Amino acid sequence: MAKLIIAGEQRDAADGGTTEIRNPATGELVDRVAAATQQDVDNAIDAAESAFKKWSAVPPPQRAEILYKAAHLLKEREKDLARLLTQEQGKPLREAILEIRRFAHTLEHYAGLAKSIRGGYVPALDDRRYGMIIKKPIGVCGAIVPWNFPVSLLGNKIGPALVTGNSVVVKPAATTPLTDIQAVHILNEAGLPPGVLNIVPGPARIVGESLLKDARVRKIGFTGATSTGKHVMEVAAQNVKRVTLELGGSDPMIVCDDADLDQAVSAASVGRFFNCGQACLAIKRLYLFDKIYDQFVSKLVVKAEKLRVGNGIEQGIIVGPLHTAAQRDEVEEQVRDAVKRGARILVGGKRPVGEAFAKGNFYLPTLLVDIDESSSRVVQEEVFGPVLPILRVKDLDEAIQKANNSIYGLGSSIWTRDLDQATKAAERLEAGYTWINSPQIIFDELPFGGVKQSGLGKEHGEEALDYYMETKSVVVARGW
Repeated sequence: MAKLIIAGEQRDAADGGTTEIRNPATGELVDRVAAATQQDVDNAIDAAESAFKKWSAVPPPQRAEILYKAAHLLKEREKDLARLLTQEQGKPLREAILEIRRFAHTLEHYAGLAKSIRGGYVPALDDRRYGMIIKKPIGVCGAIVPWNFPVSLLGNKIGPALVTGNSVVVKPAATTPLTDIQAVHILNEAGLPPGVLNIVPGPARIVGESLLKDARVRKIGFTGATSTGKHVMEVAAQNVKRVTLELGGSDPMIVCDDADLDQAVSAASVGRFFNCGQACLAIKRLYLFDKIYDQFVSKLVVKAEKLRVGNGIEQGIIVGPLHTAAQRDEVEEQVRDAVKRGARILVGGKRPVGEAFAKGNFYLPTLLVDIDESSSRVVQEEVFGPVLPILRVKDLDEAIQKANNSIYGLGSSIWTRDLDQATKAAERLEAGYTWINSPQIIFDELPFGGVKQSGLGKEHGEEALDYYMETKSVVVARGW
């Protein structure tokens, strides 16, 4: 049974409670995990608060050495960790391996920034005074991690938090805590002092609310649905608590009539169906110029029909199950709504048939055309599953106007050989990230965060460090 990790120790829940973790592909029991109580969360915050005093005094290069060692251990154990991640989350094994490697890379990235943490000096404020700018860690940070990329998104929060000298209490998603627990164990094994990094799996109404309400937790890093992010902001505001929010998205992809169609088709397929479409940054609306619409759709249909669906542990599987039955139900309802409003299904639109799929949350990769954009849920809402609405536009102005007609603004992409069109899209698309002639690959070196209702603050890049540090100004009067 997987346990809580508090003050460097593995512990049962205070009341002995546990939660079952089941495989989304088979329904089989993967493991049981301790379900934290209010007392357990309090203990974890106590441990983090106590550890912060010593950890914040450790020089950043020494903190970095621990992150480097943890990254090395993660790489050594990536196969076992990836298999566990596939079992609890459902994604294909090859995607799980990529996620473990991404986590290790993120730790290395922030370890590499350790020596760049510095303040500033402002000479001659007047004839007798000069100024100093001091950067200090915030204190105890809460990391609330989702189920779709539980390990890599854990790294986005603990990497900058730890290297800047903060201590952390992690709340993993209720359905995917197992690999995160192993990751925390590895970081502690690498040399983190007891209490610097704690993990308390359990229900959101207990663990999440406690982290939001407890005044000792000075910062919350959250990834999840926009509706939940609004609640995080509201509760955190009661103590004027810092928040970084990475929320939902409905990312548009625009393909111009001069694009490399084969590359763009491949990017559309990967961008929509990776992780069974369960990604905030997935391509969720495809806008095609009229001139290349039919040709592009034909190529994409062929690509989608070839995607092999099944249990992610098996070799050759490209698309695993949706994470929960409720998630599949939601996607099915969104597709039914589109069809009711006149949409046509070109590929998929149903559950796969056969004994191998009977106990899992499977749904076929789906392409929709002839969609009522003004009212269909697949356009108006975030679709967290393997469904792609395809929309026809006459030119770039129309594509950008429709792309921006959303409450979301996380990612976006454009495919064109025309530098002017690419520049125009990069400047006018309302999104925190825009890819030009590139698959939607995130880089730790670049700041990442959404606009509008897709989030607040930045993860990745040097910019992420500022969200885990206080900036203090000091005025020094000279005696001469």
